[in-house]
Amino acid sequence: MTDRILQLEEQIAHLTRTVEELSDIVARQEKELDVLKRRSSMLMEREAQREMEVGGSIPLADQRPPHW
Repeated sequence: MTDRILQLEEQIAHLTRTVEELSDIVARQEKELDVLKRRSSMLMEREAQREMEVGGSIPLADQRPPHW
């Protein structure tokens, strides 16, 4: 019985460590996602401003490639 309790305590310790590691990873990824979202938003705003400065031309992303 004592051996079984020790095994269970060991498993709980390993699982607790794994959960803590995964929590740290998720927190880091959340920060990275926030940075990437801000950068993406800034790039979208910059591109929109550039398209407005060019005037009434078709946005580059909507133009057909020259080989068509």
